[in-house]
Amino acid sequence: MVPITASYAYQIPSGDMDMRFGPNSNIGLEAYLKTKRNFFIGAQGGFIFGNNVEEYGLLRNVLNSEGFVLDADGQASTILIYERGYHVSGILGKIIPVVGPNPNSGIIVKLGVGYLRHKIRIETQNNVVPQLEGDYLEGYDRLSAGPSISLAAGYQHIGNRRLINFQITFESMLAFAEPLRAFNFDTGYADTATRFDMLNGIRLGWTLPIFKRMADDFYIY
Repeated sequence: MVPITASYAYQIPSGDMDMRFGPNSNIGLEAYLKTKRNFFIGAQGGFIFGNNVEEYGLLRNVLNSEGFVLDADGQASTILIYERGYHVSGILGKIIPVVGPNPNSGIIVKLGVGYLRHKIRIETQNNVVPQLEGDYLEGYDRLSAGPSISLAAGYQHIGNRRLINFQITFESMLAFAEPLRAFNFDTGYADTATRFDMLNGIRLGWTLPIFKRMADDFYIY
């Protein structure tokens, strides 16, 4: 069986990530090949997004005395700040069929090794703000990336009629991320220390199982 699962997770950051971002959403896609003994190997990935950015003083250098960011026409501009990122990983795991309608259902455990990347996204909407356009954004986005490990455990249900198929898991991810920008405009120096970024959350997924089927017709030559 090859299950393909589309999922959504609500995640809470901890470690160094908690000092930069608040809770985020994660939309993921996963596929794996399951053996007859209920072990599996596969891959997964997810898009991280949110609007809870807690980087203190990020735009201090572009604010005027009244606390506004002025655009090219000297008008106060609307600045939107978001969290953006993604992760990809290979996974190994096992399904333990202690509960559920068939051997494809039960407790599911997954171990992943991969890559996490995240940054702060700054949008100026309909205003043209020269100090926040093009390459200047790299001085504020805090782009970071590095290897990650993850562990997930929960329940997988594959219906006998293959109509009701879902996963619900608790997952935790730890990444050893390195800052990728040479200089931060707001602080006047570069981040150099390795980050210990963690994401913990609950993931809900809908699964499309693809089964291997024996041929119905036999031919003799």
